[in-house]
Amino acid sequence: MELRHLRYFTALAECLSFTRAAERVHVTQSTLSHQIRQLEDEIGQPLFDRVGKRVVLTAAGEHFVGYAAKALKEVDQGLGMLRGGSRPMTGTLRIGATHTFNLRFLPDCIAAFLERFPTVKIVVEELEADAIESRLLADALDIGIAYRPTRSADLWFEPLYNEEMVLVVASRHAFAKRKRVRMVELHRQPVVLLPPLFATRAMLDECFAASGAEPVVVAEMNTIPPMLELVARTAVAAIVTRNAVPAGSSLAVVPIEGPTPVRTPGLLWQRNRDPQPPIRSFAGIVRRTALHESLRRTEG
Repeated sequence: MELRHLRYFTALAECLSFTRAAERVHVTQSTLSHQIRQLEDEIGQPLFDRVGKRVVLTAAGEHFVGYAAKALKEVDQGLGMLRGGSRPMTGTLRIGATHTFNLRFLPDCIAAFLERFPTVKIVVEELEADAIESRLLADALDIGIAYRPTRSADLWFEPLYNEEMVLVVASRHAFAKRKRVRMVELHRQPVVLLPPLFATRAMLDECFAASGAEPVVVAEMNTIPPMLELVARTAVAAIVTRNAVPAGSSLAVVPIEGPTPVRTPGLLWQRNRDPQPPIRSFAGIVRRTALHESLRRTEG
């Protein structure tokens, strides 16, 4: 077993796509596939299930990925010390994130980053997705954490994981005790949503149309916290990502199906810009944190 096998394995475990993983590690898909099979042959059991174009970790893969990531982290830290000598990483890292990721995910990433690189200054701006794109293009941000951009071809987007959106209602709402709600059941139900200019709203409108549901949009708000406050005080429902609901909230979270609205968060930076060491190091921590979150949700 060689280091490249572990790097290819962790890249595929993070991307769950041979195409994206091959791009990340700069090899062809056939080379990546061959190296993964070599690793599986050496271990003696499959690490991935391949169903059509879909790739998922097997139980063995889920157990092994943490050890592989830990081993690579130790090697990379050692190489970093050798290449950098005794000089600590310095500079300022400017991060843009939407509100959802600024609640818990981003603080977790920053804490891990500062533990390793305490001499780098972190500047975080909580912005809407369009503003993150604009500020990245204007060199006012180094990296963004948001959803897939809909307009700019000058930004590189690296998907992190898929995130299901859920129905959020007050505990007294008729749907509060349900195990799941079909999208069509929201027909004529009062809801609060993001304004139409948001990509999330466009996606939800497509889901409503596909199911034949026409909810009554009684309010539109451009940030999540006031939406949830309105939900808590009224019979109005909201559709947000699960992570947007604060831990310990009294609000009821109900999965949606038929169809299930899904968003894909990821990393954003300028396509033709060579990321500096702080950016690369922070991106690696984000990837590992996202992988941990993804595995936690799968196990849960």
